[in-house]
Parts: sequence; C-alpha cells; structure tokens
Amino acid sequence: MHFNIPKNFYLPVSHNEILQGFIYHHLERSLADYVHDEGFNHKGRKFRLFTFSRILGDIRFDKTRRDFHLSSSFTLVIASPVVVILESLARTLVNSDNLQLNGNEIILDSIDVQVEKKSLSNSCVIRMLSPVTVYSTLQMGDGRTKTYYYNPREKEFGELIRKNLEKKYELIYKKPLPEGDFEINMLGSSKNREKIITYKDYIIKGWMGDFEINGPPELILTGLDAGLGAKNSQGFGCFEILKER
Repeated sequence: MHFNIPKNFYLPVSHNEILQGFIYHHLERSLADYVHDEGFNHKGRKFRLFTFSRILGDIRFDKTRRDFHLSSSFTLVIASPVVVILESLARTLVNSDNLQLNGNEIILDSIDVQVEKKSLSNSCVIRMLSPVTVYSTLQMGDGRTKTYYYNPREKEFGELIRKNLEKKYELIYKKPLPEGDFEINMLGSSKNREKIITYKDYIIKGWMGDFEINGPPELILTGLDAGLGAKNSQGFGCFEILKER
C-alpha cells in the first residue's frame, strides 16, 4: 500500500502499536474484533495470521527530536494467508475519505496486490521488512520468569522458527507437515542488525537484514504469508524474497 503525505509529520521511534492500530481500525468492525479478540486457534494457541512491514520510503531519524520524520510518501506492506483480512482492509481504505496515521493526514495513492505464489524453490534469499523475533520464557531460580530473545547465531533461533512455521502451516492448510530439513542463516555481519522495540511498555528484540532459508517450499510460503517467528501481528517477521537459488 502506497500513501502520500500532504504535510510532513513525526512518529515515535517505537511505532509498531500505531501501525497495528491503523490496520485494525481499517478492518470491518466485526472482523477486527474477531481477529483481535479470538484469533485463529491451533491447539490452544492463538494466531492473528497477519504481519506487516516497517514504514518504507521517505522516512529518516531526526537526531534532535529522537523521532522519525516522514515526508512525501511511504509504503506499508501487509501480508496474510486469510484473504478476507486483505480484502476488508483494501475495501475500507479505498472507501475512506479521511485517513490518519497517529492523528496526521495521509492519502492512499495505490494498492499493489501480489499474486499468490504457487511454487517456490527450497532455497531462497530473503530480506526482512520488519524484524524477526524468536524467544523463550525462562523460569528463574527465585520463581520469576524472564523472556530470552535468541540471536540468529544460536541454534534455537532456526529451531523455533521452524516449529512456529509448522504450527501456522497446520492451522492454515489442515494438511500433514511437509518433509525435509529446515535452516535459516543470516547473511553478512550481524552488526547493527539487532532492533530493540518498545511495544506497550514491553521490550522486544528482533533482527533485520538478509537471510538464506533452506527448507520445504510450503513452509517458506507460509512464512511469506503469515510472517516468520513470533509477534507477527505486532509488526514482526514480514519479509520479501530477493531471489531463489
């Protein structure tokens, strides 16, 4: 989705909640309530089954204000395997006369629809459009819990991404899991790739950059539609495919 900006404005550094709210606000009410409150259940765990990118385009960090400055235009990528979510969002945006992002006027310029991929190589290079995050909740000796976020160099990073994709695949397609090994590796240095984001007073750590994924094409496509890793509906795990090997 491409938007024009009549008047420059600022967004806080951590604005995932603002973008998420924009999406929910522009879904038809009954659908928004269902996705937010009920979600899609898989063995007792809820999935919202959509993900979205960071703001792409004319955005820069203002060192003085410590905010992001938006000017001219921007793009927001939204992905979901649930077609009705995308249709509802597009319909509401097209029919709206007054679009606002965090109280600032924006104008819908166009909506590009990506044709669903029917096939894919089992080896792809991808680029994260929003950080990918995976974590475990650990029990401490004093009874408290701690959230530990894995980095791409730890083996648990790829293992948890695969397990998460398998759950989404079973939920979406109701089919037996595809066979084959799965691995995901960061390409290049990890320097400056970690992103620390505040969401509703919680700290979330994720990773940007390019990755190579090797595995069953069905799982890669599931990630493309529903997001990689955790917290997808909070603006994590959206990616694009740069090339197939």
